Amino acid sequence: MNLLLAVDLLAQQEPPRDTGPDFGKASPLGLLIVVLLLIGTFLLVRSMNRQLRKVPKSFDPADAEAEQTAEPADEPQAPIESDGPPDGTKREPGG
Repeated sequence: MNLLLAVDLLAQQEPPRDTGPDFGKASPLGLLIVVLLLIGTFLLVRSMNRQLRKVPKSFDPADAEAEQTAEPADEPQAPIESDGPPDGTKREPGG
């Protein structure tokens, strides 16, 4: 039965609907959309380059240590606070 349907479908002499004098031609609206997307991409890349120039060359902690040693050591430092509760117990993950 399926073979009969397949043969019947293949035997039809209808031309495909996607042919004609205007098939495959783009409209001016399509060109406008493509140009606007290219301009937007160009502006985004330029903006990202400007932002990346502001980022330091290295995030090396040695640079931070050099800055800390330049400060006077006479000042008392604040105690380091942990993320845990004050009773010393540790938090469970996921909460």
